[in-house]
Amino acid sequence: MLLTEKIEYKKLERVTTAEGRKYVGDDNIPVPSVTTVLDKTSDKTALIAWRKRVGDVEANRVSKESAGLGTKVHNALEQYILGEDYEIKGNNFVSILARDMTNLMINEGFTGVDEVWGTEIGLIAPGLYAGTTDCVGMHGGEEAIIDFKTSKKIKPAKWVQDYFLQCCAYAMAHNEMYGTNIRKGVILMVSRDVELKEYVIEGEEFDKYCGLWTARLEEYYSKFG
Repeated sequence: MLLTEKIEYKKLERVTTAEGRKYVGDDNIPVPSVTTVLDKTSDKTALIAWRKRVGDVEANRVSKESAGLGTKVHNALEQYILGEDYEIKGNNFVSILARDMTNLMINEGFTGVDEVWGTEIGLIAPGLYAGTTDCVGMHGGEEAIIDFKTSKKIKPAKWVQDYFLQCCAYAMAHNEMYGTNIRKGVILMVSRDVELKEYVIEGEEFDKYCGLWTARLEEYYSKFG
């Protein structure tokens, strides 16, 4: 994949605080990450019930393995976009699975991506929030935020609403920072079954999720200041 350096992206400083990950922009004011805002305002009923059902030890094992798998896939995709060696080394279960998931994403998931402007891009809405998006570029001839997700199973769209909110948050910050007009979000999800799903929000649906993101941000600040 050819990386088109259309925009000169700025680096953001990341800091870890008791309230979660925060970013610091030119104004030196720490702001919460998009994922922190969503985590602090999400309904955790299902997660709590799952941990209670399987027990803390198993829940921690699954969470650690899933995080490791996701990191391997994300790192490989970043290296692929940058034109670097992206082969995942190792013959253990996680490495083999990560390799298969990465290859599927590259061979089938990226077919709709026309152009990549950058990867692992730090974005900030000064005084409000910040975050790091996996990819920005052109998808289907339109400017888009493109995020990569790994999952145990492919999920129905109604279960990944927070991923859509993430895309909107990143798009709004990108538009403010770089004068773009991104109104499209793309989630590329690959599962442990080595299946791929593309979710796209655009037009009125995109605007709806932007409004929902703003509501969640307001909820966060009303609770945590």
